[in-house]
Amino acid sequence: METQNQIKKTLKQPEAIKHIKEILGSSHLKRSELADKVCQLFGFFDPRGKKQRGGCMKALRELEKKGDFILPKPMHTSGKHNPRRLEEPVPEPIGVPDEVEKIRDLRLILVETDEHRGIWNELMIQDHPQGAGPLVGRQIRYLVTSEHGWLGGFGFGSAALHLEDRDKWIGWDWKMRQTHLHHVVNMSRFLIRSSVSCQNLASKLLGMAVQKFPEDFQIRYNHRPLLLESFVDVEHFYGTCYRAANWQWIGQTKGRGRQDRDRKQAKSVKDIFIWPLAKDFRIQMGLHQNDGLDALSVSDSPDGKAWAEKEFGNAPLGDKRLSDRLVEVALDKAENPGQAYSNVAKGNWPKVKSYYRMIDQPDDSAVTMSNILLPHRKQTIRRMKAEKTVLCIQDGSDLCYTHLDKCKGLGVIGKNQTGAQSRGLHLHSTLAINTAGIPLGVLRGECVAPEPRSKEDKRSTATIPIEEKKTFSWLKGVRDCMELKSLMPHTTLVSILDREADFFELFDDQRLHCSNIHLIVRAHHDRGTTGEHKLFETARLSPIQTRLKIKVPRQSARPKKSKQKARPKRSERIADVAIRYTRVELKAPSHCKEKKDIPLWVVHVKEALAPEGVEPIEWFLLTTLEIKSIKDALNCVKWYSFRWRIEDWHRVLKSGCGVEKLAHKTAERLRRAIAINMVIAWRIMLMTLLGRKAPELPAEVLFSPLEIKVLKAYAQKKTRTPG
Repeated sequence: METQNQIKKTLKQPEAIKHIKEILGSSHLKRSELADKVCQLFGFFDPRGKKQRGGCMKALRELEKKGDFILPKPMHTSGKHNPRRLEEPVPEPIGVPDEVEKIRDLRLILVETDEHRGIWNELMIQDHPQGAGPLVGRQIRYLVTSEHGWLGGFGFGSAALHLEDRDKWIGWDWKMRQTHLHHVVNMSRFLIRSSVSCQNLASKLLGMAVQKFPEDFQIRYNHRPLLLESFVDVEHFYGTCYRAANWQWIGQTKGRGRQDRDRKQAKSVKDIFIWPLAKDFRIQMGLHQNDGLDALSVSDSPDGKAWAEKEFGNAPLGDKRLSDRLVEVALDKAENPGQAYSNVAKGNWPKVKSYYRMIDQPDDSAVTMSNILLPHRKQTIRRMKAEKTVLCIQDGSDLCYTHLDKCKGLGVIGKNQTGAQSRGLHLHSTLAINTAGIPLGVLRGECVAPEPRSKEDKRSTATIPIEEKKTFSWLKGVRDCMELKSLMPHTTLVSILDREADFFELFDDQRLHCSNIHLIVRAHHDRGTTGEHKLFETARLSPIQTRLKIKVPRQSARPKKSKQKARPKRSERIADVAIRYTRVELKAPSHCKEKKDIPLWVVHVKEALAPEGVEPIEWFLLTTLEIKSIKDALNCVKWYSFRWRIEDWHRVLKSGCGVEKLAHKTAERLRRAIAINMVIAWRIMLMTLLGRKAPELPAEVLFSPLEIKVLKAYAQKKTRTPG
């Protein structure tokens, strides 16, 4: 793996400064001669074997400014850049067709001669907002030619030194960026002449450039780049051609130029587009395969043994050995998810010991629920970026640990009819799924230990700040989605929430701070509106727009808990429902009088004839999505019906992974084990649904070679006829 010479870092060392002073004191060298001698002394050579005189001279000038030594006076003072130009403008192309397929002899010419340099400079000065340059660092220029004449040009140079959104997307830190920035090249000039109007020409040329450029760059500099970046000025352009050519939008610049040392941000903000020249560019840069935030297909997620490395690898647990152990534990647990780890390890005492050494780290260590889930969260974000629309489903579930008498840090999750308390943790999570119902991953999860409200607290519910209420967890989930939206501008995020999230502050917060994401919330309160009737009556009086059949999943019985009502068992059925929708404005409640009314759409779903003894379905779905057609309303109902996915995931977590059977000494240690099982439950659910919805997928997507071999043997045994 080739790394970049750290010239300034090397020369600022005390021993290096001493050598440079000795050279300056013993000879009378020109600046260029001094730079050559320093390059020779410290081994500053590029991949072609040539001295890195420019980089060395820049470092020497910066060290001189710091007062480390005095350089010889320059022989020439730098003046204004005057690029080579032609004596007259480049002739306009003639007869350029309207469609790119009809252009004759469309080619890219590598600029190597003085004649071509003059043409390239003249075209850029005539038509490009940034002019002809100068370009920075290692450079490649192309002219776009055809039988019709010169059509435009490209210019490539060194990558931007600092780009926050790019650096997050790649996943490198400051040190790695310094070492591997030379693997990134900036396409700093892309020009199609203003007189040329040809459909799809821009995206065609971008495709031609990324095919030709890497080879030409390697021939010239003996170094093959791994990544291209380019900027689009958002004040003047939309970057449509980049998107059409499948470049990835990854964020925006801050408005700082290369020389903006005073952070004046005087430049215009630009969109950043990326084109990877190698699929494994992160690995070639010395990064982990999970680093960065580019898009990832969901079908690439659960493959064989590699899944654990992708979903848990490089977790920031304070010690790489703990991170490696986490991957090993996840692999073992996934093979027998419902078993205690001591059973999973099958008598392998060192494995059992290493598991408990990880889980039993001090409660204030870096081994936390959020850090264990962090690699999976990054992978989930990548899978979300590959989707046009993602549904972010929130829900809570109580985890009962009353049997752990000596476990510290548990809360009260309920009481029975005698007043006896149930102890445990309340898990509140966000599960991301696509519009086909396939789970993309667990975005976030937090386990709190609920405490009953103190008897000394005499405040009314309306006066308690929202941050102190249980419902604040729903608001945090929505805000988390809002923060993620900037990472996926082309993906629509829709938060799906049940009746517990029907509180005014949620809608108000979305309007003020999270308007870039949408909400679908099942209404619980019959609120006042600015119209003649209250919410429920307004929806019921609107006309029926269509009918729909909805699959209602089975539901297990639930006993009465504290204020929570008992729930009867429910069998799976198909419900025939009527669909209505209308626009409403919700009035602010009395404790939010200072807030404005909130405009929303309500979709009403009503089952006319339910089976005997079964309560008919009636949903009032409040949404920030515009419902202007039957299709919009049906999408809203379909997306809300996927809310059951998170309940299915809870069932897998509890019944399949047995998280309520865990036994640890503190709530924090329980959270660590729960976090591991949360990801395993997601994978089990994903494999099940992929198998159902995409049976044509190769077995290798879901299973390791050994698992496939075992399944084949089992299938052959089942299909054998009795002897």
